[in-house]
Amino acid sequence: MISKKMESFVANSSAIRAMFEEGKKLAAKYGADHVYDFSLGNPNVPAPEAVREAIISIVNEEDPVMLHGYMNNSGYEDVRETLASHLNGLYGTAYTAANLVMTVGAAGGLNVIFKTLLNPGDEVVTVTPYFGEYRSYAGNFDAVLVEAASVPGTFMPDIEDLSAKITPRTRILILNSPNNPTGVVYPEAVLREVGALLEEKQKEFGTDIYLISDEPYREIAFDGVSVPWIPDLYANTIVGSSYSKTLSLPGERIGYLLIPSAVADFDNITAAANTANRILGYVNAPSLMQRVAARCCGAKTDVGYYDRNRKLLYGSLTEYGFECVRPEGAFYLWMKSPEEDERAFVAKAKDEEQILFVPGRSFGCAGWVRIAYCVAYETIENALPGFKRIAESYGL
Repeated sequence: MISKKMESFVANSSAIRAMFEEGKKLAAKYGADHVYDFSLGNPNVPAPEAVREAIISIVNEEDPVMLHGYMNNSGYEDVRETLASHLNGLYGTAYTAANLVMTVGAAGGLNVIFKTLLNPGDEVVTVTPYFGEYRSYAGNFDAVLVEAASVPGTFMPDIEDLSAKITPRTRILILNSPNNPTGVVYPEAVLREVGALLEEKQKEFGTDIYLISDEPYREIAFDGVSVPWIPDLYANTIVGSSYSKTLSLPGERIGYLLIPSAVADFDNITAAANTANRILGYVNAPSLMQRVAARCCGAKTDVGYYDRNRKLLYGSLTEYGFECVRPEGAFYLWMKSPEEDERAFVAKAKDEEQILFVPGRSFGCAGWVRIAYCVAYETIENALPGFKRIAESYGL
């Protein structure tokens, strides 16, 4: 028999992945061209040419024994130094290799830092709606995920509710901006409020509260929107990032943790994160992709592709009468369900029009749905008549 903990995880397995699997079944039944799958945040933009060139060059030029061998659990020192220099150029900082841990994607990085910081019963606070796997990541280490409300309409953190949810057991606040699933970007003024609140709570409780900034979508922002660098705003910030979206490499599982020297107990945290990378079974981030990340850290995918999709989908759905949040970043559209139970709306779209998206309760926010528009432009074009028929059926 499987463990009791895994029984719970399996029972609450990701609705996103479940819908993705449903899409494959529908494609086999109706044909792939007649199924419109907006369920999974799987980039449909190819990786930059620089990635292919880097892989070929690295494989051809470097010693294969060294290239594919072990290294420090935190990753190659020269790779980390290169990435630190890149970040310093962007944000005017003074990071070094010692501030970086290369990880198996952002998800691996979050599990590493959760393993590093959490004791059983500790609390991880996040703002709704949020990436649903946070609950599983906290549960991996017997911590409790606590949901703080967002402001209706804007989906910004509700500072008053956030204050009420932070307790002496709070160890981590995890924020994700640009946000999955809403596409909103938290502005500097809001983040300064969050930082001031955390400083106040640290003094009140005599504890260290770490803000984990989950940033796989940092480079995907639209209309000139700026994504603030949170370590400048709150000293106890640790950044988790990934090249899954920035370089369209989700399957390669390469990312990093940035642990600034200003965080409380820096030496112990970095030593523990290095160890956690090993004992969680990652051992180290993929060696070849570390090298690729170092060579391509200034490259990124064509954000204009996502912007084109965003404008078509948002403009069309709002024209049909759906209520949507205009995305400022990432590649998701957050749309209000025209009926109270969004699961019925999701089922109707799937059964009647073969359009797949994810119910909002998967993100801790019932009554809404998430539509991932990191798909072919033609997929959106071909799905729009079905969306329009659905809108008409609800009298929108």
